[in-house]
Amino acid sequence: MQPITDKVLQQDHFLLYIYTPFCGTCHLAKTMLNKIESVHKEDIFFEMNASVHPEFMQEVQVESVPCLLVVDQSQVKEKIYAFRSIANIYSYLVKYEPQLFAT
Repeated sequence: MQPITDKVLQQDHFLLYIYTPFCGTCHLAKTMLNKIESVHKEDIFFEMNASVHPEFMQEVQVESVPCLLVVDQSQVKEKIYAFRSIANIYSYLVKYEPQLFAT
């Protein structure tokens, strides 16, 4: 997982994992995302510590962490708060990152 940068925030498409360091649920969610990246052998998600970016949290109205923010065509398309399982996250990847599954 790559740390978010201002340059990435200007891109029209990215998946951003938002967390806080002392959140147990965030650690579980990050483990799921790391497993997905490990299977695909590439960085798919960017990460942001919510505690360091309070202005961004307000701007995009993040309600809680962990959150997987889907930005597509420069707009927030989804805020995923319930990670549930790796299969659940894959359902979003099929929708927003179909190139991961192209043969």
